[in-house]
Amino acid sequence: MTSRAPERARSSSVGVQLDDPAVTTALTDGLTRAEQVLEQAVAHADGYISGVSGHLVAAGGKRFRPLLTLLAGQLGPWARTPDGGYRERALDDVVKAAVVVELTHLASLYHDDVMDEAMLRRGADSANARYGNTVAILTGDLLFSRASQLVSELGAEAVRLQAVTFERLCTGQIRETVGPSSDEDPVDHYLGVLGEKTGSLIATAGHFGAQYSGCDEGVVAVLRQYGEHIGVAFQLADDLIDLVSDSTESGKTPGTDLREGVPTLPVLLARRSTAPGDARLRELLAGDLDDDARHLEALTLLRAHPAMAEAQAETERWAQQARSCLDPLPESPVKTALQDLALAVVRRTG
Repeated sequence: MTSRAPERARSSSVGVQLDDPAVTTALTDGLTRAEQVLEQAVAHADGYISGVSGHLVAAGGKRFRPLLTLLAGQLGPWARTPDGGYRERALDDVVKAAVVVELTHLASLYHDDVMDEAMLRRGADSANARYGNTVAILTGDLLFSRASQLVSELGAEAVRLQAVTFERLCTGQIRETVGPSSDEDPVDHYLGVLGEKTGSLIATAGHFGAQYSGCDEGVVAVLRQYGEHIGVAFQLADDLIDLVSDSTESGKTPGTDLREGVPTLPVLLARRSTAPGDARLRELLAGDLDDDARHLEALTLLRAHPAMAEAQAETERWAQQARSCLDPLPESPVKTALQDLALAVVRRTG
């Protein structure tokens, strides 16, 4: 492993700071190796297909899921040398698992952007905007197949876990599309959808990292629970970013979810209001916001509404729950990094 100076390092994905030089070096090297494997995984002999399948990889991204897999992978005894350092090749399976979760995430983005009719992703044209809906959907399927090929190299249990995760992803998407039943609280429904659509894959990221670094079942369960909670916090933070940031910060058009009628947490909370002064906002949220003027008015009113602070508090609550999940683990630089990561995901601007 190449040596690096022990200065305070910052993860490029969500801004978590790492104070321990061994953790920093292992994570930096792991992310570099994961990026190389990811680029190989999306490549194709057909130049056109290779360009489409690598479109979102080339656009960048937070690589949050691989980051969590690699951090969790430093908890296990297989990663350690007798002197407390990290083995050069010990994390090969963890790197492979990190790429599996990122490929699965990327594939879901191709499909999500088609369903949402999104024009922008990560500051660039979405795949559907550039190549059309049919090609984008098929490319998402191709990336799912590449993830399946790669996970098969990790063994039958990894294949089973990936299948269960994929089922939850699809279940969450169906439930989001259908919406809550008449006797179901919309906020509870929404949080449940986030657990399935976002939390499930991030939970698997933590599970894979702990499992393939040799952690015992108890630690694997802790990282899975942590991942589920931080995943919900991550998506809730994204909902807020969609409303408050501009496109240069988030890589997305502001208020995209609002325009498309996606009932994110701030919207659901604002709809609950019975205050007379909120009548105009409720009217706008109940109608079509495709019109630019109506969309801007709704966005302006929502940004000033107490629902934003309430949604922020809920986001922080999920992040704190993620931190609490780590309580059974002994103190270590990796545990500290995971605790800091839970806070970093709710304090980012993009």
